[in-house]
Amino acid sequence: VQLQASGGGLVQAGGSLRLSCAASGSIQSIAVMGWYRQAPGKQRELVARITSGGSINYADSVKGRFTISRDSAKTTVNLQMNSLKPEDARVYYCYAAGVFTTTGEFYGMEYWGKGTLVTVSS
Repeated sequence: VQLQASGGGLVQAGGSLRLSCAASGSIQSIAVMGWYRQAPGKQRELVARITSGGSINYADSVKGRFTISRDSAKTTVNLQMNSLKPEDARVYYCYAAGVFTTTGEFYGMEYWGKGTLVTVSS
């Protein structure tokens, strides 16, 4: 399984960005997809996650501003980020866990995409 993230960049405070992450491979379904973010020298923290059944969790710091969604095929996860603040400036990482393959195998491990940088100017 490979995860390809896109959509990071530079935005002014109060602006919006949309991150997308597409999973590729012999995938039948993915139990959970989501986004983490990390500041230099800090631990990676959960931003939002969504299950294949549609259950969603957000970090308190992004509730009401960020929206996570998955496409109908459930192999792409998007993160719409509105009302961005300087403290949202981080490297954002896409992840997936609980992969069922088209050959009937299950992999419970986590997969991570390369980070995408979000910069918010004040």
